[in-house]
Amino acid sequence: MSEPPSSRFTPSQKRKTLLERLTAFIFREPENRKELLEALQEAHSRNLLDADALSMIEGVLQVSELRARDLMVPRTQADMIDVAQPVESWIGRVIETAHSRFPVFEGNRDHVIGILLAKDLLRYYTEDDFDVRAMLRPAVFIPESKPLNVLLRDFRANRNHMAIVVDEYGGVAGLITIEDVLEQIVGDIEDEYDFDETADNIVAEKGDRFRVKALTEIGDFNEAFGTTFSDEEFDTVGGLVTDHFGRVPKRGDHMEIDGLRFEVLRTDARQVHLLQVTRVPRTVAREFADAESRPEQ
Repeated sequence: MSEPPSSRFTPSQKRKTLLERLTAFIFREPENRKELLEALQEAHSRNLLDADALSMIEGVLQVSELRARDLMVPRTQADMIDVAQPVESWIGRVIETAHSRFPVFEGNRDHVIGILLAKDLLRYYTEDDFDVRAMLRPAVFIPESKPLNVLLRDFRANRNHMAIVVDEYGGVAGLITIEDVLEQIVGDIEDEYDFDETADNIVAEKGDRFRVKALTEIGDFNEAFGTTFSDEEFDTVGGLVTDHFGRVPKRGDHMEIDGLRFEVLRTDARQVHLLQVTRVPRTVAREFADAESRPEQ
């Protein structure tokens, strides 16, 4: 009597065959991006792919579809330096923002002449004839339509960390850093907007502004700001803000909710991480609307 087919394989061959069959089932050739994501999620559910790996792969897929305009910091939000201004007039702002690089312009913000590294400012305290122009590094300019995966490759190849995004007319539309792109893939990276995870979720800043972690519970937020946001649908401020946008907002996006202005300081493809909250002065129109909405006594 001949042996059954399964007995002809060694244990290692059987395991290999089973793994190959399972892999072929899960990673069968997807016909579109949706099917690819479904296959990856299926692999995660079968413990063939851990959560971090799945998140990074999803980030890579998203980066391949995004353009520089989707992730850039708008020019109105960018911290830039006017080369015509004396160093002492803006060095305090450099220290306060704690950025490592600053675009430097001459005349107006559309005329960027270079990038100043914060570490080069140390010479200002040691040299009597400190010249900002002599410290500038070349600026890299890219169109708004540049794909992020191509931009990331260029960043790596040229060992560059910042690019100036220009519109179709050659004007400066914003700026983007290698960190902005990498965060879409690997998630949160500590940057100039981070503060100690063990510190308070709500940190007061100048000008009646507050830096608020998106994971701050709505109850704690209400207590700090005297608001009455409901926590029935959302537990955190980030969830509340995302719901009002109707999507995951981008860095620099902002909106007003019940007398507070929420601006997104840090986010990735999946969730908001940090917000800046500012009290908005009540207008006559808003007070009238509130009065109209109150029930008659």
